[in-house]
Amino acid sequence: MPRPRADALRNRERIVGAAREMFVEFGPEVPLDEIARRAGVGNATVYRNFADRSVLIREVVCSVMDRTSERAEEALAEEADAFQALRRFVHAAADERIGALCPMLSGTFDKDHPDLDGSRRRLERQVEEVMERARAAGQLRTDIAVGDLLVALSQLTRPLPGSGCTDFDQFVHRHLQLFLDGLQTPARSELPGSAATLEDLRRPA
Repeated sequence: MPRPRADALRNRERIVGAAREMFVEFGPEVPLDEIARRAGVGNATVYRNFADRSVLIREVVCSVMDRTSERAEEALAEEADAFQALRRFVHAAADERIGALCPMLSGTFDKDHPDLDGSRRRLERQVEEVMERARAAGQLRTDIAVGDLLVALSQLTRPLPGSGCTDFDQFVHRHLQLFLDGLQTPARSELPGSAATLEDLRRPA
């Protein structure tokens, strides 16, 4: 197969970037014509790159997870303090709009697609590594697991439905900081229930 031209790759990246922004702002049902307009491309370019909405949503989800994985890798490589690496990653994940994944993952597209599975596994691996380093350094309480962190990230980075809050980011990082303070040792309370694992998150209701 011939390699895509540079301009074609740039168009695809612009479409994914615009879709990511608009899915966060308006939800995954935003008209594709509006996404094309924000990306600065024609409607035909969108449909040439993405056969239907589900393909575009999957691409956006993979993009967000991959970008979040990169933020984890950077934190691990550049922060000497283990808990600071965790703190940096959590705030960076919020900036990547990782919380917007949850409503999109409830859609009808193929959740077992190889691209999606690969991005998911990479992200989970990186989050586990960030947490394990902090745990090994004696800085992270031992009664939490990856699922706890991912659930908190999801819940704390999504505006409340119908809140009309136009400057939500300032509250996101404030509340994430409070959450992170609660993860540090020594623990100030005993948590109810058990630590949430990735298997718990995948288990059907």
